[in-house]
Amino acid sequence: LFLLFFTTHEELQTLDVDDAFFSTPEDIAARALKPQGGVNFIRTFKKQEEDQAVNLPPNLDELVKNATYVQSPDNLVWQYFYNLKGSAKYPFPGGVFQWARYRINGTGLNETEKIFSESLNKHENTLTLATLRIFSNGLGQPHFHFNANEMGYVISGCGQVGVILSGVTSNFNIGIGDVIFFPVGTQHYIKSVCDEDLLLVLAYSTGNQLETLRMKDYFHGTADHILAQLFFKEQAEFKKFPRAAK
Repeated sequence: LFLLFFTTHEELQTLDVDDAFFSTPEDIAARALKPQGGVNFIRTFKKQEEDQAVNLPPNLDELVKNATYVQSPDNLVWQYFYNLKGSAKYPFPGGVFQWARYRINGTGLNETEKIFSESLNKHENTLTLATLRIFSNGLGQPHFHFNANEMGYVISGCGQVGVILSGVTSNFNIGIGDVIFFPVGTQHYIKSVCDEDLLLVLAYSTGNQLETLRMKDYFHGTADHILAQLFFKEQAEFKKFPRAAK
């Protein structure tokens, strides 16, 4: 079972091998492939009613006798493959992230991570992928991303999501199998409301380093005398918001 993300907002256009074959004139396919029997052999192929990219033949065991592959060299594989489950964990108050992403500063990355990171950044339209685990009753605090749309799929647990825009806030519940979407620059938060952890797979539409601003960062980054004017509270009151230890 695969969970797939595609970098397009338009209808996905796909051309399978069998579709391309049956769309090619018989004489052209025979000249290109040069099979024994020529065009008569090409004519023995019949287009199936069902899409074979989705529905496997019922007699697959009779058709396929050997399905082994030779492993490609590691330096080639690592451009396209990343062991996310076995990668480093990035904890935060309330949960933990694991990332398959590009990082500007590759210090501390192993050789596999460096090759994969650089491969992502070479392509204009690509994805940063992550798993997000929010512990029971934990919170992924309000934040937004400067350079990516975000899409997520709920693997386990249940939660509540808030999307915060100017003058409008949307709140809704999420559970297993649900998909969520946050356009670039949209502030949002996610919290777990079950006894078990909330686990999601997240995709971000950028091959660059993801740029994120969290509420605690921009709140602490705003001068307290400005906050006092905005909220009509004494300046000293804002000392009550704890700052993270450096």
